[in-house]
Amino acid sequence: MLFLRKLYYALTPKMRFIARRIRYFPVDLYDSFTGKRDAMTPPKGLIFIGSGDFVKQGEMLLDLLVRYAALKPDSSVLDIGCGIGRLAVPLAKYLSPAGSYHGFDIVKNGIDWCNAHIASKYPNFRFLHVDLKNTLYNDSTSAEARNFTFPYDDNSFDCIALTSVFTHMMPEDMENYLAEISRVMKPEGKCFATYFIVNEAISKKMSEGKTNFMFAHSFGTYYLMDKNVKEANVAFGEDYLVSSFKNHGLECQAIHYGEWSNSPGSFFFQDIAILKKSDIF
Repeated sequence: MLFLRKLYYALTPKMRFIARRIRYFPVDLYDSFTGKRDAMTPPKGLIFIGSGDFVKQGEMLLDLLVRYAALKPDSSVLDIGCGIGRLAVPLAKYLSPAGSYHGFDIVKNGIDWCNAHIASKYPNFRFLHVDLKNTLYNDSTSAEARNFTFPYDDNSFDCIALTSVFTHMMPEDMENYLAEISRVMKPEGKCFATYFIVNEAISKKMSEGKTNFMFAHSFGTYYLMDKNVKEANVAFGEDYLVSSFKNHGLECQAIHYGEWSNSPGSFFFQDIAILKKSDIF
């Protein structure tokens, strides 16, 4: 498994997309002929957001937002790193006409698919391609996430979601996104963000080989799985994260530790942080 991951990371972002299309071409061709895949589910060869069942994962994320991020049918939702619509698909059935959805991503193919298959049917859904550099997904630009201003007004969103976004960002980029989340989230809003979080107990388990992921390269406040593709998988120290939240006017209401670190009671692979605006910021 480790060898295959290193081989995958050795490819350029464009080559990774091509490799996936080739790998899943027979499956996608079969699904197309048999009608097994519905119009709201992208072909496997186009899905670039990780393994697992696309539909079930989206439905699980929707349930988690309802339970932990106060999502309601009339909520205004911002999906940061919306990918190819994993969360947008179930949200299209959940949100009422009074609700709204905005999603953006750095992978144009995913945004194009979402606009063609979701936004074309649901007028309260908007998808935007943002051309930002990332060593895992997009090396065709020099624009950096640390300088990006979200194209939304202050205090616009009830619910903000980031699933497997901060796990692919360097600290300076993440800090800017936290500042922008604080700006565009409503005072009573909630943010659901997933991370790989390292604290003293998890660090000890990593050193003993008792975690499912290994971040072998430590840089003090953050950790990398692969030094050559830095944004492939990034973990952050818990103390640093909590301090960063506070510095950007955010309060961490809860952390739910994930399956990656074999944490007791985990129900999601990555760690989940629930954020709100600080009352004193």
